[in-house]
Amino acid sequence: MDPQILRVSEADAVRDLAAILQHVQAGMEVVIERDAQPLAVIRAASPPRCSISECIALADARERQSGESPVLDPDFAADVEEIVRNRKPWNPHPWD
Repeated sequence: MDPQILRVSEADAVRDLAAILQHVQAGMEVVIERDAQPLAVIRAASPPRCSISECIALADARERQSGESPVLDPDFAADVEEIVRNRKPWNPHPWD
């Protein structure tokens, strides 16, 4: 779903940044305009992403700290198994 877009003047953005950030936190994208022309866009930051190897390393570190093995959600485990079972070889074009 695309975020809703709120357009505000530069003066309004300066006057009430807290309100702008509340809109962003609620999922809106805010376009700040100067003389009716877009000047800047404020949107929520992307969540940090980890590679699979980074996730495994984090799980290993937490297991060493706590002494407890991570437990996969059964639905997630089933999804991963299906993906692995149905994967196809990657054959990139030689010019890539």
